[in-house]
Amino acid sequence: MAELTTLARPYAKAAFEFAKEAKALDKWAEMLSVAAAVSQSDTVAKLLASPTQTAAQKGEAFVGVCGDAIDDKGQNFIRNLAANKRLGLLPFISELFEAFKAQLEKSVDVDVSSAFELPQATLDKLAQALKTNLGREVKVQGMVDPSLIGGVLIRAGDTVIDQSIKGRLAKLAEAMNA
Repeated sequence: MAELTTLARPYAKAAFEFAKEAKALDKWAEMLSVAAAVSQSDTVAKLLASPTQTAAQKGEAFVGVCGDAIDDKGQNFIRNLAANKRLGLLPFISELFEAFKAQLEKSVDVDVSSAFELPQATLDKLAQALKTNLGREVKVQGMVDPSLIGGVLIRAGDTVIDQSIKGRLAKLAEAMNA
């Protein structure tokens, strides 16, 4: 996967720089998200793997499937990816683009998993505390994971804060086996 991310990075960076110059980051994020979803469709995956289609034909078919969800500049980007046989990288390109966008906007998506549904007031307090600690705008998404038994598991980018009972039991078991 690291290799695919490495291949996708220059395309994501180019799309990001273009979108930033055009002041169209949200539009490009949406277009890349649509294109990534289309590229993961079984029918489109078969088309992309087809040896009977030329790169240009694959690009045109892909643009046709996306329809009006992608503007002219986005269509050119898709055709460029097709010409370089990189349409399969679209999910990685979209993900990297979102990361570049979040870094520019100084925002971070935070996933909070707990054994039980947390009240919105608790999520808001947590978001405020994380905003202060991370120095970024925080978008909190609450999820329920009964396997945690109790406590919370917080994921903010590369940062993971595991205050779950499941995590503590795993640490205890590791310490006892060491």
